[in-house]
Amino acid sequence: MKSYKLISLIIGGFMLAFASCEPIEDRATLENSFDPNDIELEVIQSTTGGNNLSIRMNTPGVTGYWDYIIDTKKSDRVEVIFPIPGLNTFTFYVTTPYMTFGSPDSVEYISKTIDVQIDVLDHELPQPYYDLVGANLEGKTWVFDGTGGDGGLWWYMSDPGNWAGLWWNAGGECCPPSDVDGKMIFDLDAGANYTYYADAAGTGVTGSSWAFNSDFTKFFIKGDANILGSEEGGANNREFQLIELTADKMVLFIPDAPWGSGWTWIFIPQP
Repeated sequence: MKSYKLISLIIGGFMLAFASCEPIEDRATLENSFDPNDIELEVIQSTTGGNNLSIRMNTPGVTGYWDYIIDTKKSDRVEVIFPIPGLNTFTFYVTTPYMTFGSPDSVEYISKTIDVQIDVLDHELPQPYYDLVGANLEGKTWVFDGTGGDGGLWWYMSDPGNWAGLWWNAGGECCPPSDVDGKMIFDLDAGANYTYYADAAGTGVTGSSWAFNSDFTKFFIKGDANILGSEEGGANNREFQLIELTADKMVLFIPDAPWGSGWTWIFIPQP
């Protein structure tokens, strides 16, 4: 009897050992929470062809952010008074990963676009647009607030932590940029257009654009052109702190200029 019990215990132990070696089957299946083809984008204009926009992504289960040209916003809805007439394309970038073959080893991030036609700027824009482009949005030309060797402060090396902290008056006392006599034209003619001229009589570099951030503390140039004085110590990545912008003056600054300093630009409308 004891031998029988011992044999039974041994057989039971083997059965448990073999059972523990069998893989545990996970019956849960990973599935996408959305179908890219079902993502619904919508732009609602408060008036026909107007610039008061409600930009929406209406599909449940999808998270992401809008790139609506003048800024980005992590939300499914953006309410904005849009400043650029013409045909504009907005993009919604989905941050929810999508498994292209139903496997977490093959993931991509979807983006979708929607076009909106702005025929009339029937809602007043924030004041910086009028300061930069003109009271009637007619387009405006800006130049340096000085000439080489005049002793003025309009293109200079500055303290990285203080745009007004003068370290070296490059433009006013020593070495003005090669485009000191150039000009910059900003307009809203079917887009936020920027045209750069290296000198007053030269050929303009077209095809670039400009933008503010949402609180008008930064200014961006996009494209091949750059602002006047983007050389030597004033070399930059086309992103500037917007220190001041009025109808009569624009002050731009970068804290990370090439020579371990800041750099400051001061412009005025062309007389």
